[in-house]
Amino acid sequence: MKALVYNGPGKRSWQDKPKPELQAPTDAIVRITKTTICGTDLHILKGDVASVKVGRILGHEGVGVVEEVGSAVSALKVRDRVLISCITSCGRCEACKKGMYSHCENGGWILGNTIDGTQAEYVRVPYADNSLYAVPKALDEDALVMLSDILPTGFECGVLNGEVKPGDKVAIVGSGPVGLAALLTAQFYSPAELILIDLDDNRLAVAKSFGATATVNSGDGNAVEKVMALTGNKGVDVAIEAVGIPGTFDICQDIVAAGGHIANVGVHGKPVSLKLEKLWAHNITLTTRLVDTVTTPMLLKNVVAGKLQAKKLITHKFRLDEMMKAYDTFGNAAREKALKVLLTAG
Repeated sequence: MKALVYNGPGKRSWQDKPKPELQAPTDAIVRITKTTICGTDLHILKGDVASVKVGRILGHEGVGVVEEVGSAVSALKVRDRVLISCITSCGRCEACKKGMYSHCENGGWILGNTIDGTQAEYVRVPYADNSLYAVPKALDEDALVMLSDILPTGFECGVLNGEVKPGDKVAIVGSGPVGLAALLTAQFYSPAELILIDLDDNRLAVAKSFGATATVNSGDGNAVEKVMALTGNKGVDVAIEAVGIPGTFDICQDIVAAGGHIANVGVHGKPVSLKLEKLWAHNITLTTRLVDTVTTPMLLKNVVAGKLQAKKLITHKFRLDEMMKAYDTFGNAAREKALKVLLTAG
């Protein structure tokens, strides 16, 4: 089969790899029909993720058709259409029983990380009963791919951890795919204001079309002042950090209102400064989380019902064998005005 392979920092190739085989009774082999590229994949290609070894097939998102199942798989059968979760969960360990699938003792984020992933013609999925979701035949697969990772990430790590409530003033720092996923799902709770902050005017325009009540370009360094002006100098009830750099975390600390929440979503590769001298008496709740995908079934129902327009996040489409071109586009997202790229097999 063909697959996108990590060959070391800055090196990737679309090359021949052996088709995966069952390794455990709980495995399934899935033929990929749709997949996409995540910002995490770009971090891997920079050499930022030490657990990813040379020769690894990347990717942790996708939709496909079950080709083969292990003897212990009971919830799925051959030819079922399935959504592949970015998080693999055994369902039996202590972490899984707490709903923390991301910390599964035998799984977690392993696809495209410590085992071969979904940017290929076929993928082996461990613990298939808990890590794959059967989907209705009539449902649009384009929308489904967004449920593998970014929608549950934005919802769980941002909206749920931030405890967004009706009438809240919410600011999301970062209008990339995950920030926009938080924007879409925050609207389940009818916040009064949804302020999106970013450097990219194109992404801010997209955010406006997705339901943002206001947008702030942070390029001039005055994002905090602009948000405070929008909120009567009180700040926001929920500040969602969806970038993962010290500067955006600082914005969240400076705009959160007394009694508010800072919900970190971004992947931080460098230390940040906690402004505890300001926040110690501010009644702030600060949360972190790695997506668990426990909300995937609920989000799937909302996509099926047409209440969550996940497909809107897709800006570019490619054939699966155009993977290298898709990476070039996604890697230059600002220039190409790219959010999510979709790759389709066949």
